[in-house]
Amino acid sequence: MLKEIKILADHGKQYVPDLRNQPVSALFRGRPVISADITAALAGRAAALCPAGAIDGNSGAIDLGRCSFCNECALAMPEVYRFTNDYRIAATRKEDLVIKPGQADPVRIDETAVRKEIRRLFRQSLKLRQVSAGGDNSCEMELGATGNVNFDMGRYGIEFVASPRHADGIVITGPVSENMSRALEICYEATPAPRLIILVGTDAISGGLFAGSPAIKRNFIENHHIDLYIPGNPAHPLTFINGLMDLLGKKQ
Repeated sequence: MLKEIKILADHGKQYVPDLRNQPVSALFRGRPVISADITAALAGRAAALCPAGAIDGNSGAIDLGRCSFCNECALAMPEVYRFTNDYRIAATRKEDLVIKPGQADPVRIDETAVRKEIRRLFRQSLKLRQVSAGGDNSCEMELGATGNVNFDMGRYGIEFVASPRHADGIVITGPVSENMSRALEICYEATPAPRLIILVGTDAISGGLFAGSPAIKRNFIENHHIDLYIPGNPAHPLTFINGLMDLLGKKQ
């Protein structure tokens, strides 16, 4: 209880001193851990429970790009599934978002997948244009929090800008609805090259619960290189900030 009070006290300050090592509540659902002893029968049962289709019915692995972090699997099978409060779950490769049974290693940026020009040009200053492509305003709200007095992402030279012409890349939230598909392409084309594409949240990465719906059109995602995947439903500000800093190779 005292530890929880300390965390709440830290988050209540106007300034979180160290965003790279800031503890969060044990109640926060971050990187999952799956028992190495899971059977095919249990995997099938977990897959049937998952509303997002994030669990593989054969192996029991969880795809964080599809996971809604609803905790249904852990509630039904606590001996097999549990969620840690590790919020550093961003990845440069989509396949690295798949958590396998018995996997103890944390999710980390694959250095070989980072384009060289990203760190050469944007390490000290990165301006981003956020595009809500049919989002529900949850990820958008969390991204807004990255610039508040608590997280103050701007201290690292990372900021959101109003125009894509002033940006170094775009941050996409939402499943990309058909009505936003062309607008997203226009925004990307207006961003000077070389430019980054960052997907934030389950909906942006995979379509989430809307995957397969005729109301979404994900041609843009399928036809462009994605530099960073930041899972979450919604993504925590610390997940976003740490993911970007890892991508840029910044320690502090």
